Amino acid sequence: MKRIIPLATRCVLLLATFMVDLVAGGVIGGGTAHAVELDRRQKAIVSTIGATINRAGKAYFEGKYDSSGNEIRKALEQVERAVDLGSPELYDAIVVHIDKISRAHAMLELEGISLPPFRRPPRPTGTASTPMASSDPPDPNSPDPNTPGTPPSGTLVSFTKDVAPILSSKCGRCHISERRGGFSTSSYTALMQGPPEGVVVFAGDVIGSRLIETIETGDMPRGGAKVSAAELDTLKTWITQGAKFDGNDPNQMLAAANTPAPAMETKPPVITQATGNETVSFSFDIAPLLVEHCGGCHIDAMQVRGGLRMDTFVQMMRGGDSGAVITPGRGEASLLVKKLRGTATDGERMPAGGRPPLSDDSIALISKWIDEGATLDANQSQPIKVISKLAWASRASSAEMSAKRAELADRNYKLANSSTALTEYQTDHFRVVGSGSQQTLEVVGRAAEKHLKIAKSVARPASATAAEDYFHGRATIFVLPRRYDYSEFAKMVEQRSVPSDWSAHWQYDGIDAYAATVASETEDEEAIESRLLAPIVSLAVASRGSDVPRWFAEGIGSATAMQQNAKSRSEKEKLRVLAGEAASAVKDAKAFLDNKLTPEQADSFGTALAMSMLDRGRRKMLDATFRLLDDGKSFNDAFVGGFGVTPTIYIDQLLQFRR
Repeated sequence: MKRIIPLATRCVLLLATFMVDLVAGGVIGGGTAHAVELDRRQKAIVSTIGATINRAGKAYFEGKYDSSGNEIRKALEQVERAVDLGSPELYDAIVVHIDKISRAHAMLELEGISLPPFRRPPRPTGTASTPMASSDPPDPNSPDPNTPGTPPSGTLVSFTKDVAPILSSKCGRCHISERRGGFSTSSYTALMQGPPEGVVVFAGDVIGSRLIETIETGDMPRGGAKVSAAELDTLKTWITQGAKFDGNDPNQMLAAANTPAPAMETKPPVITQATGNETVSFSFDIAPLLVEHCGGCHIDAMQVRGGLRMDTFVQMMRGGDSGAVITPGRGEASLLVKKLRGTATDGERMPAGGRPPLSDDSIALISKWIDEGATLDANQSQPIKVISKLAWASRASSAEMSAKRAELADRNYKLANSSTALTEYQTDHFRVVGSGSQQTLEVVGRAAEKHLKIAKSVARPASATAAEDYFHGRATIFVLPRRYDYSEFAKMVEQRSVPSDWSAHWQYDGIDAYAATVASETEDEEAIESRLLAPIVSLAVASRGSDVPRWFAEGIGSATAMQQNAKSRSEKEKLRVLAGEAASAVKDAKAFLDNKLTPEQADSFGTALAMSMLDRGRRKMLDATFRLLDDGKSFNDAFVGGFGVTPTIYIDQLLQFRR
């Protein structure tokens, strides 16, 4: 039976716990100073455990005791695996986390949460290993014999010979030929970059690498392919050894099968940015032609023809088996134009497969674009399909965008709930769809409009416009009645698994703009409203510009929701403690901006950053940033105009202050 603890007593327990944590140096990676420096792998393990405990604390403050309990269970397992490594130095580094787990365990049991018995693990008595001279991964030619899981000399795992074939055979259909969930394993560089949510491979850290977690849980790969135990061991060992690349070009494409990818030029192609004086635009004129006529063979292709992949501008400029297909300044001499005209000396006319040829006008347009330098007027890291979509969106009216989003929403809903009839409810700014009752959809719609008022107070629109113009068309809200339906929506529509403690999230890609949330008639309106606030604010922030980074939008949304829910002085103090812990997990701005943190660490630190920007002393700077975004400035230029420094400098200054 759940024990009922008076509110006053519970607050005293919470504050006492945090005072103990602060006195003990209770920060991620904190604790007493060690005579021996931890190696990179050990530091990553300490950070991973700290991030898990941080999530548990955040869930506890929000009253999500079940979610907090789940995180503490994970932390217990992580500590057990860390202790099993037998390092006294690593044990000393996680002692502060063990203390936190002990206190959290007791507090959650007071809330009626059933947890495994907690027994403080004894300190290993093994001999301390010689520390590494730096935090870099071990040299691939000098494996550390004291690192558990590292094979003896001569059995190092090769990315090109051992890891790449596994990725090709098990991940090729979804993450090499395509970018399901925004995640590509098409090259070493793409794999290490990870999906938009953050890095999934951490060199030296099997525990923190989500790639391994998704395989071990059976969530990936999908479609029948299974990673064998031997293959999983190979991936783990490769990560333990430092996740090194042993080829010539880390950007070289992998084949979507067990056959090796064709050799590529090691020198990256030269990309020339548009000057604005061109008469032909790649984004508006060329990209739509390529998407329409080259899809299936060179864009989103299961098997790429002629080694020519055109998913991104860089890939297209690199060329295929026959070399470069575009020679800037020489349109008619370029292989691409010759193939389209059917005048190339070898091979068939493109597009192949019985498709009709491009019109003479379309080919002439491509040739003229090449004559003018084959310049790019978009972000070269974006897929060509995205470039084409964003170009269309920039010229579409709000009504046209609403119609497009409705079309996408109906298709996505059918994909996730093919047998359930769609119900909808429309407000000034949102189209709410789902399988629940009309009453539930109306509750969600009212809550969304209420939260948008808060969002507008943060991301103020430049001027008074029609309601439908705020998101450049109505945004969609998917209402899923059960957590299972919500999880299935993410898997089927977004091709990813959402964390077990999520019940709402948002997506914005320049065209589609939506939030997905769990809501049913059995819940009270307050619970539904509470979970919807952060994603609505984040969606509003993301839509203020064409290149607003996810960390900024997600952070502002989470920070605003936490501050709105923090009514008392003690609750606001808890937020400051959380912000301090999140900052202590980050080495520098580059690690954060380059997605070198776990998704949990990145979200926590993004929230801490946003709290600093929402502070009264910097609020005018944030307002100026949003005004510049509304004026069409890039995010980086708007940030510099508002805060006077780049995001990198701002983050490093904040980290220095925190420490």
